[in-house]
Amino acid sequence: MYRFLLTPRWWGINVFVLLAIPFCVFMGSWQLSRFEARVEDHRNAGEQAAENKQEAARPLAELLPVDKATVGRQVTAHGRYDKQLLVPDRELDGRRGFYVMTLLRTDDGKALPVVRGWLPGDADRAEAPAAPTGEVTVTGALQASEVPGENGVPAQGGLPSGQTGAISAASLVNLVSYDVYDAWVTLAKADSGMKPVPVAAANDTGLDLKAFQNLGYTGEWFVFAGFVVFMWFRLLRREVEFARDAELGLVAQDEGGESAERPQERANAS
Repeated sequence: MYRFLLTPRWWGINVFVLLAIPFCVFMGSWQLSRFEARVEDHRNAGEQAAENKQEAARPLAELLPVDKATVGRQVTAHGRYDKQLLVPDRELDGRRGFYVMTLLRTDDGKALPVVRGWLPGDADRAEAPAAPTGEVTVTGALQASEVPGENGVPAQGGLPSGQTGAISAASLVNLVSYDVYDAWVTLAKADSGMKPVPVAAANDTGLDLKAFQNLGYTGEWFVFAGFVVFMWFRLLRREVEFARDAELGLVAQDEGGESAERPQERANAS
């Protein structure tokens, strides 16, 4: 009754099933490992943030370039404040407002974007306090350059003069005539009564939409594996029923002794 399993047609079906199931299981396991890695990164980021608050500040040059290990670390930089820009549409404590960012010209000539604080309402130069004059030493948390459209950073363009949508060297290169560090600093203590801007987590370390997409893909791949098994058993059952019907003479035979209709045709007819 099960001799049909040795036919070329069923050899092809069986080979496909034997390859498809391990592939689906592998892809599901890989997506699950991606989700678990993001959960671990999220946990480590929280622990690192607590440690960063306790450690002493280090010179900026020692912590560049910015990566997951250095985001949020306390740094110091020395120089003179230069051009000031406003970063609109930023929320803090559930309120809409803007960052006051000033470029610090360091001793090596490059500028470091320094977020001196946050103010509520629409971005307005008149409300933004002027930066201190003369030589200053700033201390704050190191941050990676922002990417428009990610992690709550607005992606709109066409902002008024004196404003920028994202804090990054790529966004500032056309606004100033000197080089800008591919990083920025948020002051631990904001200037002139402004609220300090909290440290943002490193990219790909939060339980964001991408993390839960990985979890969703995990379920999809395991469902695919189950569907392959289900369809194989369904085809097998139809073929067995067809063979039994043929043995009982319930299925017409052609001159060559082959069944006149295939299981699929019989199923469609029913």
